[in-house]
Parts: sequence; C-alpha cells; structure tokens
Amino acid sequence: MTRPTSRDVARRAGVSQATVSLVLGDKWRGRVSERTAEQVRHAATELGYRPNLAARSLRLGSTRTALLVVPALTNEFFARVYTGAAQIAAEHGFSVVLYLSPDGTGPARNPFASASAALDGVIASSMAADALAAISGAGTELPLVMLDSDPTTGGAAAFVNLALADGTRQATEHLLGLGHRSFLHLASAVDSWTFDVRARALTEALGPHTRLRTVRSALDVPAATAAMETALSGPGPHPTAVICDDDILAVGACKAARRLGLRIPEDLSVTGFDDLALATAVEPELTTVSLPAEHVGRQGMSALLAVLDGQTWTAPDIPVHLVVRGSTAPPPTP
Repeated sequence: MTRPTSRDVARRAGVSQATVSLVLGDKWRGRVSERTAEQVRHAATELGYRPNLAARSLRLGSTRTALLVVPALTNEFFARVYTGAAQIAAEHGFSVVLYLSPDGTGPARNPFASASAALDGVIASSMAADALAAISGAGTELPLVMLDSDPTTGGAAAFVNLALADGTRQATEHLLGLGHRSFLHLASAVDSWTFDVRARALTEALGPHTRLRTVRSALDVPAATAAMETALSGPGPHPTAVICDDDILAVGACKAARRLGLRIPEDLSVTGFDDLALATAVEPELTTVSLPAEHVGRQGMSALLAVLDGQTWTAPDIPVHLVVRGSTAPPPTP
C-alpha cells in the first residue's frame, strides 16, 4: 500500500501543499482559518498521513524531539507526567525521549553533553543546580522548562509548578479541624525544593498549642516503616496524626502503626501526598493530596512548545486538592 503524501492530503482537503505544511507543522495561526486547519487535520486523519519528521528536521534544522528528565518511571507520578507530555507532543508532531536518574531518586546526572545535538528542548523535574549549569557548559542553548522547581532560581525559560503549599495547608487544616494537636511529619530524605515547600507550609499552617516532630526517611516502604516504628516506640508524648510527604511514606507509616498494635484511624490518623494507585489499595484507604500528574506533563510540554515558538510562558500554579478517605478521624480520647 502506497504511503499517503502531503500532496494527497492537500488534494483531499482542497488546499495547497503549503497550507498542509503550515497546519501540520502547527504554524497556521494567523495565516489560515480555523476551518481550513480543521479540514487539513481531518483529511490527514482519514488518509492515515504521518509527516516525514526526519526530512522535516533536515529542512528546518530541528529534530522535533524533547528530553524529559525525571527521577524514575517506577514512581507512578513520573510515569503519568511522561504520559501527559507525550500526549501534547504527539499532537504537534514531536516525540519525547526520557532520561532517568541512575539512582532512581534525587537530581539526575548531566544528560546534555551527549544528547544536546539531537534535541530541541528539555523538560526537567527535580533538577540540581549543577545539571542546570551543564546545559550552558555543553555549549548549547537548549530551551529548558523546569517542573516542580524553585522559580526564583532562574536559569529556565519556563516553570511549571503545582500548588504544593496549598495542598499541605489543606491536609493540615483537615487534621486540625478533626481536633489533632500532636503531629509527626514523616518527611522525605531527598534534598529537594518540592519537599522544602511542604515542610514550610506545614509549619506555617499549624496553629498555637500544637506539637510537631519531624522524622526523615528514604522514599520506600521498608525505610518508612522502620523510621515510623522507631519514632512511635520512643519515649515521650506520641503523635495522634502523621503527615507524610508522599503516599509511599504514608503506607510505611500505616504498616508501622499496625505492627505496634495501633489502629488507623482510631489511634493514629495518616495523610499522604500524590494520590497514587496504592492510596486506594490499602485498608483503610488513604486520605491524601491529589496531584494531577498528567496535567503537569501536558503543561510542561505546552510550555516548551510556546518557548520554541518564541512566546513567553506564564501560568499559575496547577491546583491540587485533598481527597478525604478512611485513614483520618478525630484523635483518641485521652
């Protein structure tokens, strides 16, 4: 079967090949009408037309490829970020390649020295300052979009962030409203801006006459379980509520509580962050802050496309919301 060409699309849509190139190259705005653009897209879909991206790259000096730098796809959140980015990329004839941190968590190593020549831009999460410097050190001027990163540091063409502080406030106010006054913060041991934001927001949201203790853990269930067992077995007043930086940590907190004979939520309330699939796989189901990960990926790719088109990208933080389930309740009666 002969592969359809842009000439076939033009003939089907009743337009010129130049118009087809404008529409399928996403350069049509201000040049052709929305109706004509839709006719071209419909004709291309009917014919099963796919542009020859390799030939187009040679003509335009562009590979139409974005690099997504994330810690690990074993974390469901980042897998969903990739899904969102890939959706927007496909709509614009782009592809997304992945660069994963060898350690699985924390800042990624420098991927730019070998890959920069084959990329149009970078979307990066949890990027360290030395990796940012590597972009300029590699002698390139790749557009960079940062996800979940401190916008005051600069060094990027655009930032896409979640309303993390608001999510922490929602979880804290929920627990305060239930009557809790003794808190434990099960914090991620990863040194990252995103977790610093949550810690500051927690401190600010707690009112007077409350107690807060912080315990750090690696981002895995066994480590979180061990950290919580130690914290809950020690002397002194024990918390009635545990606020976790991540759903994985929250699952570890619940396991530790059960091992020590504590009931969730009758003896101890637990909240998570992310709303991963495991939040509803545990019993009781986890009260957690839901993060729209796919929307983060979509907005990250949209921001990169805008930058590549010479536009300035600005957008408010992406809203998040607390999902109240069975792991939180009023504190036990003394």
